[in-house]
Amino acid sequence: MTAIAATLTSLPFKQLRKNRYFYLYYDGFYVLLCLAALGAMAATGHEGVIGEFRAAHWSLLPLACYLQIVCSVFVHNACHKSFPRSINRIVGELCGVVVLTRFASWEVIHQRHHRYTDDVEKDPHPVERSYWKFLWHTIYNVEKQLQTIYFELYGDSPETRRYEKRRAYFSYVTNLLAIFTWYVFLGPEAFFFLFVPASILGFLHLVHFNWSTHNAFGYVPGDFRPINLDTGKYWIGNRIFFGIYMHQNHHDRPSVFHPLYMPAPAAGASSADDDS
Repeated sequence: MTAIAATLTSLPFKQLRKNRYFYLYYDGFYVLLCLAALGAMAATGHEGVIGEFRAAHWSLLPLACYLQIVCSVFVHNACHKSFPRSINRIVGELCGVVVLTRFASWEVIHQRHHRYTDDVEKDPHPVERSYWKFLWHTIYNVEKQLQTIYFELYGDSPETRRYEKRRAYFSYVTNLLAIFTWYVFLGPEAFFFLFVPASILGFLHLVHFNWSTHNAFGYVPGDFRPINLDTGKYWIGNRIFFGIYMHQNHHDRPSVFHPLYMPAPAAGASSADDDS
């Protein structure tokens, strides 16, 4: 029971540092979970949550988009242990399933972002002038940085490179299985008319949030420091999405749940936030 409790109250990066095969166990758990859910739905004749899609169901799309973005915010907060310790990991995992990334990869990458903020080589998403180039580099860089992290922990050798290649393929299969499980659970109508557009918009928003709050509008090469945004649409965003655009505040005190409601950070303050 102690081992289960430790798993549910510690963060994935800490577990990866202790167990080089962490991702195989982690993805394997989600494969079994998805297969169990699919089996249960098949056995009970589940046909989706909406049935026939009607025009009135479009009114649910703004709510679906909002929930997608809030789940991303909550995954982000769980990365910094902002929820009570007893539920922090559970909140991160549940919200990670909704946004399709799953919690572990998000947390491992985000810890690295805070450790190497503004480092062009090691920051997983160094900002550049173009949002669309930044979006593509973010997609590409996540897997690259996950492998780099593994090599830093366990050495860069032909053996670890083969392992990481297999691990990446297994993770991709797990993601596809999770998407298919959502499809069966929601039904084709709710999946394609609500879940898919909300997921795409949520991802575009997440990337734009990372881009805009690292000085994208005042960008010069090499200057992509975290900043606070609280005017216009960002003023609204801070109040409906728990202060996410107060990013300089967040880097100063990462564990604060709502960085809008805290003093501005002191110059040169540390942004370390590790689960060690």
